[in-house]
Amino acid sequence: MTHAEAWVAWVSLAALGCTGAKAVSHEAFVSPANAASAPAPDPGPEGKSFVAGVETVGRFDKTSITAPAFAWSGSSLSARFSGHSVSVDLDDATGNNRFAVIVDGKVQGAKLSVARGSHPYTLASGLAPGSHEVTLYRLTEANQGETNFLGFRFGKGGALLPRAPHVSRRLEIIGDSISTGYGNEGADKNCKFSPETENHFLTYEAIAARKLDADLVTIAWSGKGVFSNRGSTVDTVVMPVLWKRTLPERADSRWDFSGYQPDAVVINLGSNDFAPEVRDTSPFGGAYLAFVREVRSHYPSAAILCTVGPVLSDTWPEGRKALTQARQAIKSAVDTLRQGGDAKVSFLEFPQQTEVNGYGCDWHPSLKTHEIMAGLLEKELRATMSW
Repeated sequence: MTHAEAWVAWVSLAALGCTGAKAVSHEAFVSPANAASAPAPDPGPEGKSFVAGVETVGRFDKTSITAPAFAWSGSSLSARFSGHSVSVDLDDATGNNRFAVIVDGKVQGAKLSVARGSHPYTLASGLAPGSHEVTLYRLTEANQGETNFLGFRFGKGGALLPRAPHVSRRLEIIGDSISTGYGNEGADKNCKFSPETENHFLTYEAIAARKLDADLVTIAWSGKGVFSNRGSTVDTVVMPVLWKRTLPERADSRWDFSGYQPDAVVINLGSNDFAPEVRDTSPFGGAYLAFVREVRSHYPSAAILCTVGPVLSDTWPEGRKALTQARQAIKSAVDTLRQGGDAKVSFLEFPQQTEVNGYGCDWHPSLKTHEIMAGLLEKELRATMSW
């Protein structure tokens, strides 16, 4: 495959169609070789269903108190409980979503692969007497459809227990396919997107958040840009619009920013604005500056880190100097804001991905590249935030 063909493959994403729980602190996860999906739905686990009192990280629409809905990558539900088992009832719109299951701080050896519709799933059984903790963590992105949480069950006689209070560091990421983990578990650059190869738990921001002991909210969607979604005249809803939604596929879904204020926000956008299909990239600089100002208007106290991702290049599209253009525009936005008195806006450029570190599906960042990015982000946030 030529470099030109690779870029076209990378950008051909159009075919893809509340906060506060403590971040889980661990690193192990199943590898692609042994990441078998868990068996699908169980006949009927025992025990009372608990929805109220379960802690959530991410954007959840709680219009229905018995069936809160969520869609964004990395959304999670956590509970401390007594009981010998734990199961979950989920209603999934597509049957395409995958979840990590974490019990007592350990990621289980298989992803939970859900079926379409409402079903129960056993997450762990044969647990020792005493208290336990469970977290269900969404690995797939919002374009794979919404999920409704219908409750945890802890077996006959099991009960939801209060969780210990903690001081949270809060981190929000606004991004595209890089931040969703598109294809990061894929074998190489030649594979195409599938839910099985997308693992948000192993993205750069998720790894960094665990290192920093920070709660993480990711608002990201593959193929989206600041002003252009790869030049598409069909897919015209850009990330600054989606960012304001609780459930991104619903135009009337509005997120209440007053209910959640992150300590730091990382913006990792621009790769799709400089795709070959975008004939005129000149609107990017103004659109980017306007978006950062909008983020600041909702988060008056947060540190805002404006980044350049690892997939842009000055060699393709030929003669476009995409990386240089993006870098200059983002730096200019940061400089303008700082000169205007906003000292809490800064710039970070991730290094370009390389063949040495491999590629995920459709030339996306590999697991190794995500690890490298995580180290840089962790270092930057420790310095910026004194974390």
